[in-house]
Amino acid sequence: MPEPAQKTISILILDDHALFRESVARLLATEPGFEVTAHCGSIQEALETLRHTHIDIVLLDFDLGERDGTEFMRLAKRQGFNGRVLVVTAGVDESKVTELISTGISGIFMKHNSAASLPQGIRDVMAGKVWFDQELLQGAIAGNANPRPQPRFTQRERQVLSFVFEGLANKEIAEQIGVSESSVKATLQQLFSKTGVHTRSQLVRVALEQYRDQF
Repeated sequence: MPEPAQKTISILILDDHALFRESVARLLATEPGFEVTAHCGSIQEALETLRHTHIDIVLLDFDLGERDGTEFMRLAKRQGFNGRVLVVTAGVDESKVTELISTGISGIFMKHNSAASLPQGIRDVMAGKVWFDQELLQGAIAGNANPRPQPRFTQRERQVLSFVFEGLANKEIAEQIGVSESSVKATLQQLFSKTGVHTRSQLVRVALEQYRDQF
């Protein structure tokens, strides 16, 4: 019996550098299951596209000239966009990382990383994982501001959370710490319950905002 056809992922690229977004569009066009539906040079153009076109994921540059990625996120959410967003940027101030995560992004991919890893980053984000440049994320964690001491995380919860930061799936986390996948799922549910969230990206945001003193 033939396998069901893979769902095509519809992608919008928002970057004010035409050469970069056109290069990324060509790269992703060669990937099975990807369709670059649009690539835009301004927030207005991207928002207009989202109003009349189904988009699964936006690849969002942070620095958009006089505007930035947080403004796009605010406006896109206001008009009802519920897709994923992966920030693809040459650089972002560590103080802005928590703010970006709070807007609902699923990850940050640095432009100096290998272009070959971008398609995997997109697939991971679409699968519900988070994808963060680890050096940038650790810098954001180090910039502790107003952490809340309660509730306290157990050692196992901190261990699982650290691997969530690295973008690992439940099965991969289970292999890393030597427990069953169901045990990892149970620990994640405990983390969700303690922090009042429902997804991995929300968990990363709340952990960065409120519990950085615990890891």
